[in-house]
Parts: sequence; structure tokens; C-alpha cells
Amino acid sequence: MERDAACKISPKDEIGILADNINHLYQSLLSAIESLEIEKQRVSESERSKADFLRAASHELKTPVTALNATLENMILGVGKYKDYDTYLPECREMTGRLADMIHDILETSKAGMTAESEEAVEVDLSELLYALCEPYMLIAKAKGIIFRLGLPDSFETVLPPQMFGKAVSNILANAVAYTEPGRTVSVYFDRRDILIENECVPIPKEAMRHILEPFYRPDFARDRDKGGNGLGLYIVDTLLKTMDIFYSFCPMEEPQGMRFTIHL
Repeated sequence: MERDAACKISPKDEIGILADNINHLYQSLLSAIESLEIEKQRVSESERSKADFLRAASHELKTPVTALNATLENMILGVGKYKDYDTYLPECREMTGRLADMIHDILETSKAGMTAESEEAVEVDLSELLYALCEPYMLIAKAKGIIFRLGLPDSFETVLPPQMFGKAVSNILANAVAYTEPGRTVSVYFDRRDILIENECVPIPKEAMRHILEPFYRPDFARDRDKGGNGLGLYIVDTLLKTMDIFYSFCPMEEPQGMRFTIHL
């Protein structure tokens, strides 16, 4: 199993040819073993990521399920304020609705990587695709009083899986619009072969940036699910872009203050 091991025979007769063939076979086998080791590590990492995601999902679901169960039990027993069914039955319904949404998001997230691997990469006009993706968020931004600036070339041809790429970009746009205050700006534009999505906001603190791609993570200023979402958006983006072998960066901006997501094509 040593890389420099070789059968050293100098004659060019049949024995020499056999030795040369053995050397080539040995190097081919070493390369195959190394490739298998790399694939084994990749699969192990993937399995660890899935296990971590399931643990996080179980933990995330535990709190609302416990709260719902406690509320219903107190209503059944007629404890104190929980005798007021008209107040607490609608609350229970809201809890079940949030649980249903969370379960849907968790199932969609768990399928994201597998779907990306199965979708074929095709040639697409990225300018056309991005305009279609931005259109609904431009309407949302207008309704919220947010300025949405779109700067796309007339045409930009590339090869990628369009549905999975579109899902990743949609999650980035949804975050950008959700965390931008009225009067501030969201910008989407090209810089050579990079797609930049920027939004003016309070930059995410350095400590939070270390965890921002973890499933269900929400910074302290966005812990409320009604405002801060479920913490799966950037995790989905990270999963999809890595599956498509597309590099990206996500970092704070200084002037103007905000966040910038860059997709490197």
C-alpha cells in the first residue's frame, strides 16, 4: 500500500513486460482505493449531517408538541383559566397549524439534497430564470415599502439544474426581503460570473455567523418564528448549492450596512 512501491526489473523480455504491467496495475489499484476512501468519507459525512438534522428536527418539534399536550390536558381537567375553551381551542388550532408547517418544511428539507442529485443539469438563460424568481419578491418588497433593484444582463447562458438552483435562490431572496426594513434596499445583480444578492439591514453578528447555516438556528433578534422563520432557509440553500458543486459566500457589508450573498458560477 505504499505509493512508491514498484517491481524493479530492467530487462525488456516477457518478465520485464509482466513487471511493467504489474506496476501499472498496482498504481491503478491504489488510485481506486483512494477514490473509494474519499467516497466513503463523503458518504459518512452525509450520514452524519442527516443524523444531526434529524436530532435537531426532533428537538425543534418537542417544544410545541409539549406545549400543545399541556394545554389540552389542562383543558380536559378544567384547570383555572383553561376552562375558557373559546380562548384556548383557537390557540390549540394555531399550534397544530404551526406544527403542520414545520413538519412540511422538515420533510421538504430532508428531500432537498436527494432531489438535487436526481435533477439533470441543462443549459438555461440565467437572466431569464432570475427575473422570474425575483418577480414575486419584487411585489412583496413593494407592498412592504422596500426598494428592489434588479440589474441583469440581457442574456447569461450557463448549465445547471434549474429547479434546485431556483429553490436555493428563492430562499435567499425570501430572507433578504424578510430582514429588510421599509425604505431600505434589496439588490440583485451580476458581477462578471457572480450573482450578488444584497439587502440593507443590521449585519448578523460574528458569533451568529458561525451557526447561521445550522438547521433551525435563528439569531437572537429573530427567535420569533413569525418574524424569524423556522431557521431552515439558509440550511436548505447550503445543502442545495453544495450538492450542485456551486461555491458561495455570505458575509456582512460595511457600506451600506447589510448582508451580501454571492453565488460563484
